Amino acid sequence: MTLPIDFQRMMTEYIGKEEYERLAEALALPAPTSIRINLRKNAQPSSFHFQLSPVPWCREGFFLEERPSFTFDPLFHAGCYYVQEASSMFLSHILKQYVNEPVVALDLCAAPGGKSTLALSELPEGSMLIANEVVRQRANILAENLIKWGNPYCIVTNNYAEDFGAFSDVFDLIICDAPCSGEGMFRKDPASIGEWSLANVDTCWRRQRDIVRDIWHTLKEDGIFIYSTCTYNLLEDEENVEWIAKTLGAEVLSCHPLPEWGLTEKNTHFYPHRVKGEGFFVSVLRKTTTDDRQQPTGNGRHKKLKEGKKGKVTPKIPQELKRWLLENEDFVILEEGDLFRAIPTLHHALYEQVQRNLKVVHAGIELASVKGKNLQPSQSLAMSNCLNQEVFPIAEVDEQQAITYLRTEALQLPANTPKGYVLITYQGHPLGFAKNIGNRANNLYPAEWRIRKSEK
Repeated sequence: MTLPIDFQRMMTEYIGKEEYERLAEALALPAPTSIRINLRKNAQPSSFHFQLSPVPWCREGFFLEERPSFTFDPLFHAGCYYVQEASSMFLSHILKQYVNEPVVALDLCAAPGGKSTLALSELPEGSMLIANEVVRQRANILAENLIKWGNPYCIVTNNYAEDFGAFSDVFDLIICDAPCSGEGMFRKDPASIGEWSLANVDTCWRRQRDIVRDIWHTLKEDGIFIYSTCTYNLLEDEENVEWIAKTLGAEVLSCHPLPEWGLTEKNTHFYPHRVKGEGFFVSVLRKTTTDDRQQPTGNGRHKKLKEGKKGKVTPKIPQELKRWLLENEDFVILEEGDLFRAIPTLHHALYEQVQRNLKVVHAGIELASVKGKNLQPSQSLAMSNCLNQEVFPIAEVDEQQAITYLRTEALQLPANTPKGYVLITYQGHPLGFAKNIGNRANNLYPAEWRIRKSEK
């Protein structure tokens, strides 16, 4: 691996020649593979055929001895685990220290969903997460991953930071994994090496400050701001943290890593030669002032969003929808056009505010859509931890049948399967719905989610 000369010089100056040589040697080694298990779907380490070893700073995180073909593992599609780089799982350690009661949280640059799914697992019961991504295609991937994760206490949006102008003092917690020059991805994504330059570093640190400035007013006083990048350089990391603290008003807090992890006390760098993981930087700040001098830049790139359609709370909601949900008293069921959606009652007002001001990609649980005179259960419901599995007939499938289903191909159900909507499960974990019409079953797995690879 040939690293850019300017990068070599910069890092040698920053960490010293001997330390840099160790870093360069580590970057020439294969990248480790790690997953994070979804305990809320009753997934356990013993459920998997992988050989696992623990990630020290995340109880749900595990290293794999080798990288399997996740695409052909039905448990992956069922949301039983998420493939996430181990260094970024350090967010788990941070949340355990600083978030001890229900919060309203924002993951600002959330795609593809690693930190959002982790936050949904770690945040106290009753918390609400808005997971945002500016690029629409990536926002769709984010929504897919969060739907599969199964926690309904989230809303996925597709917006710029400056679009959150109406959300002053709303969030108790903001996670900002800022777009960066990608130095920490050199080993995992060699293409990033060719895209790196000092000019790009300069562009990135300026853009990062704009993003933080645009969102800062939405964080409550004493709120927690978690700033991270996958870079090593001072401009995008320590100097930006210092700027946030001094210019916007914040106290830099310690991440309290254990000594054996090989990390520093406050601004925490992960180096591949020191830890088993990729390059990563994270810092935790507490907002110390509500001074509103720093407002969104509002540079006029985007038209003002139209008022979103409000979900209509109606007493005519089909009673069967309530039976589809466990703990249905915790949800408001909304009629939105030809579909029905369940939103946590605690956060219904927040959802309406989000609808009015932002582009919503997904929210809560999409329960069903109207098909003629019938209600067709949605994929979001099948994936939800709140699905009442006793309502639907269940067809348990083996691995090959599961792959067939996940390809959206025709599925042969047992002869005694009742007609109507059937929940397809693998090892007891829901994959989605099919409609059994007797001589065949219509596969209802989302076409945009299907397995496209022809073979393992």
